[in-house]
Amino acid sequence: MSDYDRIAEAISFIVNRVNSQPTLQEIARHIHLSPFHFQRLFSRWAGVTPKRFLQVLTLERAKQLLSESKSLFEVSDSLGLSSGSRLYDHFVHLEAVTPGEYKKGGVGLSIEYGAHDTPFGKAFIAITPRGICSFAFLDGTETDEHLIGLQKKWPHAMVHENCRRTLVLIKAMFGNEIKLDHPVSLHVSGTNFQVSVWKALLQIPPAKVVSYSQVATAIGHPTSARAVGLAVGANPVAILIPCHRVIQQSGKLGGYHWGETRKQAIHLWESARYEQPEL
Repeated sequence: MSDYDRIAEAISFIVNRVNSQPTLQEIARHIHLSPFHFQRLFSRWAGVTPKRFLQVLTLERAKQLLSESKSLFEVSDSLGLSSGSRLYDHFVHLEAVTPGEYKKGGVGLSIEYGAHDTPFGKAFIAITPRGICSFAFLDGTETDEHLIGLQKKWPHAMVHENCRRTLVLIKAMFGNEIKLDHPVSLHVSGTNFQVSVWKALLQIPPAKVVSYSQVATAIGHPTSARAVGLAVGANPVAILIPCHRVIQQSGKLGGYHWGETRKQAIHLWESARYEQPEL
């Protein structure tokens, strides 16, 4: 069992019992580790203690984050949807596939891919010369399934494995040892509405959240929260297009294509890295 699998099991246990505030001993016993080893593993993986994670889980905290995000999404003009956005220590720039490129089906396009371990399980990543076009977790799926998806979308593209190159991007996304000296580019295909939603998501800072209705209002479609949810679910590049930062207006996490436990784990991971510690 990987460290992520152990932490995911612990997170599920804590989430299901958050109201009873389980002790360190109870959580450790559930995943068959001593309290000492569990505390050390959890803190090393997440950067926070299990006790801090219980604080992160509270509904009141989620509602506070939603309130803090309100000003960010009050006026659509403030989003600068036509430009890239600052993502703390690096930039992410989204470039949509043009209708002409889509019609050509990838003629002359080279796509490189790789599968790598991440803090949240094994993941598939694919890149074109213009940026990352796919990032997906491999839960119960194989790399071949994602390759078939790429080939359906880009039937005339040249697709080949290049784990050496894709590993650099994985380390930049999840590690601290590599800092890119240029923007992280995303090269994605979607409808105009989907692309506008994905660009809006890039405005949400790490460890912050917004609601589906806030995103709908921000892109000028205040009554389209349901359509926003569908666009969020169609996100082709997990993590970098941060669909995990969109939650329900009530403060509940809501669904996530890669599982609610992973969504909770990503929130925890970001909180440990970007939030100011409490005094």
